[in-house]
Amino acid sequence: MSYFAVAVVRDESGWTASEVSLRGVTDIEEVADRLRDVDVDADLSLLFVEADDTYLVVLRLDEGEDLRIFGSDSAYAEESKLGALLVGDLKGSVTGLDDTEEPRPASGDDDSEQPAVDPEADPVGDADLLADLGVPAQKLLALCAHEGMMPADVTVEICTVLGCADEVEELREV
Repeated sequence: MSYFAVAVVRDESGWTASEVSLRGVTDIEEVADRLRDVDVDADLSLLFVEADDTYLVVLRLDEGEDLRIFGSDSAYAEESKLGALLVGDLKGSVTGLDDTEEPRPASGDDDSEQPAVDPEADPVGDADLLADLGVPAQKLLALCAHEGMMPADVTVEICTVLGCADEVEELREV
């Protein structure tokens, strides 16, 4: 299973992006360590892992601590060793949602026949991990479930909100 992993880190000078190799990692702490190594002094570090144009995992560290994880589909844990390592320990469905709120489609079209969340997907982890950055749980879930959106597209949408989409796209083109 192929993957693309990009770290986006923020410090006092702004956002920077760099590709991260996850080859040889044996547990989630090693993944977090590789994210920390990108910039040990970063205020905020995000790691986007896109796998086989199907799965997206987002990891977040604030000042190198408090690891939070979101996975677009728990099936990734069954599909690969890396998937099991990233989302295998996440139990149940997503957190960060009010029980009274339903995710909305990314298109914003209320008459859309498409369900807000893909019935085949089982998002796991903390869907609200980007809320303070302008991507609330409902938007993240809608992006992941939007028909035709690949994990790379979701990453670009999120990074556009953050203001670092160009940096990520430059790495993708290399």
